[in-house]
Amino acid sequence: MSTGAWLESRTRRAPATLRARVLELARAVPGSAGAGAGRDLADAAEAALADVAPRCTDRAAALDLLAADALITLALLARAERDPASLGAFAAELVRDHVARAGA
Repeated sequence: MSTGAWLESRTRRAPATLRARVLELARAVPGSAGAGAGRDLADAAEAALADVAPRCTDRAAALDLLAADALITLALLARAERDPASLGAFAAELVRDHVARAGA
């Protein structure tokens, strides 16, 4: 199943506005060759955070912050479904990557 199809199936019951933004942000980032939905969604979340960070004190940023949070949650869910044994390592990798980007 493609990342897009997986994401569509997992967000059907989300609030419409949030779901639309999550799908839009996920589609804006090209998929990683062979990395799977978890990595693709985490990359989309990082891109969303990088975009929203300069304006995160503005109320208008709330939807993008919620969408980035949802993308990280979905990235972890995708990994848990694909390879539960690697979930902890994947989560630690995401934290390391985020800290490294934030410090750059």
